[in-house]
Amino acid sequence: MDHAFTGPSYTIGIEEELMIVDGSSFELVNAIETLLEDARTAAPATAAGDIKPELMESVLEIATRPAANTAEAAIQLRALRRQVHDTAALRGLTIGSAGTHPFALWEDQRIASRLRYRELVNALRFVARQELIFGLHVHVGVDDADKAIHVANGMRVHLPVLLALSANSPFWRGDGTGMASTRLPIFRAFPRVGVPPSYRDWADYERQIEFMVSSGVMEDYTYLWYDVRPHPKLGTVEIRACDAQTRVEHTLGLAALIQAMVKELCDHFDSGQHLGEYPWQMLDENRWLAARHGLDGELVDLPSNERIATKALAQRLLDRLRGHAQDLGSASELEGIDDLLARGNGAKRQVVVYEANHDLREVMAEIVSATSGNGDTEF
Repeated sequence: MDHAFTGPSYTIGIEEELMIVDGSSFELVNAIETLLEDARTAAPATAAGDIKPELMESVLEIATRPAANTAEAAIQLRALRRQVHDTAALRGLTIGSAGTHPFALWEDQRIASRLRYRELVNALRFVARQELIFGLHVHVGVDDADKAIHVANGMRVHLPVLLALSANSPFWRGDGTGMASTRLPIFRAFPRVGVPPSYRDWADYERQIEFMVSSGVMEDYTYLWYDVRPHPKLGTVEIRACDAQTRVEHTLGLAALIQAMVKELCDHFDSGQHLGEYPWQMLDENRWLAARHGLDGELVDLPSNERIATKALAQRLLDRLRGHAQDLGSASELEGIDDLLARGNGAKRQVVVYEANHDLREVMAEIVSATSGNGDTEF
């Protein structure tokens, strides 16, 4: 399998899946094709990155170009958010960002007119149609194929902490779910998701992917939707564990933390060290606990096999990685993680707004305001 794991290392790319909503009712609107056409007319080739469709017509994706650090990525991401917000406003629409829309119904959403998405619905049926969720994906460049496998294997331990920090989807179909991240169990219905298997090295990864492709169960490796995966075409390790973030500062904080995690694991590989081995079931259980309780619960600290407060575990990890972020020029964006630990994740903030009046449209109004960065909101 061809790959682009040639460097430079630690370049970062950020992808956000965003909601297209009515500017007054805050309901989802099937308008991606109109917005894409408007965006092409207004800015045919923006230097900030790309605006792309997703599975449903009420969803758009923005993606930065590779940046050296989160300070550079921040300039692009803020510009992309402004661009799609301004483009939507011309049509009486606006943009929101969270892991789920609090009261939308998947039955009302149209599938985007792209062959990949139509084939996906044909293959997965209801499982694909009900996937009305919004995620944050972070790509980090790695300069060696075996190193990329080492990083992907090592990132599996960190997935629950990233999910707990990013959990931002406590409502689904007009109801509170009791979950910090409802996005997780919805997406869990897909095949080939969650905590991935570990691979011995790049050759082992190639063999396993080729086996699945040749068997006809998937077209290529991009049909592996795990929470972390090597992305050979881009030469990155892609981390897909996080809910979409309402505040751009939180997106950038998570990206900075992930970039520092990757650097630590690359250094680990370069020094010839070996990763600890933990039961897949325990990795998956921690992921579930993070989705259920967010930062307010406990996780199993795998080296010690003891329960520890999730917030304490996240703080310990943050303190350990600050030096790596400093080396990468991404330390200032870690303030977003400090804010999540101090004031709670997006799920907690949504619930605080809802409990005042039990009004999910008010929750969406706050989400929209904070997504655009306009005004003082609860988020």
